[in-house]
Amino acid sequence: MLIYDKVLDSPQEFSFEIERMGECTVNSPLQDCEFIDDADRVLLTCEARRIADYAAKGIEPPSFEKAGARHKLFFNPAWTKVAIVTAGGISPGLNDVIKGLVHILHFEYGVRSIYGIRYGYRGLLPEYGHTPIMLTPDVVDTIHEDGGTILGTSRGHGERVGELVDSLIRQNINMFFCVGGDGTLRAAADIAAEIKRRKLKIAVVGVPKTIDNDLNFVGRTFGFETAVYQTHEIISCAHMEAKGAYNGIGLVKLMGRDSGFIAAFASLANSVVNFCLVPEVDFTMEGEHGLLAAVARRFALGKDHCVIVVAEGAGQSFMKGLPEKKDASGNVLKHDIGEYLRDRMQKHFARSPWDGSVKYFDPSYSIRSVPAQGTDAILCHLLAKNAVHAAMAGKTSCVVGRTNNIYTIAPIALATVERQKLNLKGDLWRAVLDSTRQNDYFRG
Repeated sequence: MLIYDKVLDSPQEFSFEIERMGECTVNSPLQDCEFIDDADRVLLTCEARRIADYAAKGIEPPSFEKAGARHKLFFNPAWTKVAIVTAGGISPGLNDVIKGLVHILHFEYGVRSIYGIRYGYRGLLPEYGHTPIMLTPDVVDTIHEDGGTILGTSRGHGERVGELVDSLIRQNINMFFCVGGDGTLRAAADIAAEIKRRKLKIAVVGVPKTIDNDLNFVGRTFGFETAVYQTHEIISCAHMEAKGAYNGIGLVKLMGRDSGFIAAFASLANSVVNFCLVPEVDFTMEGEHGLLAAVARRFALGKDHCVIVVAEGAGQSFMKGLPEKKDASGNVLKHDIGEYLRDRMQKHFARSPWDGSVKYFDPSYSIRSVPAQGTDAILCHLLAKNAVHAAMAGKTSCVVGRTNNIYTIAPIALATVERQKLNLKGDLWRAVLDSTRQNDYFRG
């Protein structure tokens, strides 16, 4: 069962409350804006039947605190000193988020001490010697035009919680923004817990960054939409290559270690895809209902080409017995399913009557290194804006996101309880199957 369904079924078993530094007594300098009360909340589900069922059982419907500006603040902007870190893999929009944080802090709240921590959490550790960057509106003026992050990034070091908190204390930081995915946010929650244990007043607020879109209860993450845009031309090229050869196969590997959202959306966005392979769905290579037979069946029906999109975490069962490796964040590194499929299909079709030709595309790094586009860039700014509002009001160990298209604040512990996965009975995956018709080929 998906975690979303677990929460809907038993909301009383999960905490939706946001930790606070203490009483807010400072008047906000913001003017002409809508102020949000802490009691304002957004329901996780809009389904009337669910809500009626909660009422009948006397259960409080699951909801998140609404994000936005507060009339009273915990921190005095004049005495606030901020640190911003970007960690994990790069993603479109990181610079947009940094710029958004700096602009809201500087122009709306009048905060002048804003520091960028270099190269992820390692930038807080003295032995690496990374000097923080002083961030001003002039420094961040045009960074949104570039991909990557002006601060640099790295994986790991989040486990050195005590040393990281020591560093924040030495630099008199009282507001810490952590921009990253599952591992980065887990480390942020650990840092917030250590701060609380020491009875310090440092707010820790996360901005969710995962190109795989695999965080729960935050809505679509920034960079994901841009990544899907970037796949369009690549898949079209794979299609042209496949059509240009007799019984040609265009194979594209996309990012998605544990969740197939990019592969699924990309396959829908460019409907030339005939097979979409994702980590959530097991498949075999051999036998009547294996991938090789399915591709051969498509050719036998008179189709002269085939386009396959595979997420990097799919088909890992084929690499059993190979040594397990992990990155610095503790994530299990996936074995290369793209190369495996390419070599396996080339070998199979070379000795088959169809004599297929396989053209392989692996655009993973080029997809994640571009600047954010369109509504993705807008999302970055609004996430940054609401992260600042939350931190200024003394919220901590939380992450900003969207619930039912409304900006909300969720506990980091809930957002990272497990990775978000495709719902194989939901509309998205059913639409992929409708578009590709791959089950027709697999079933025979």
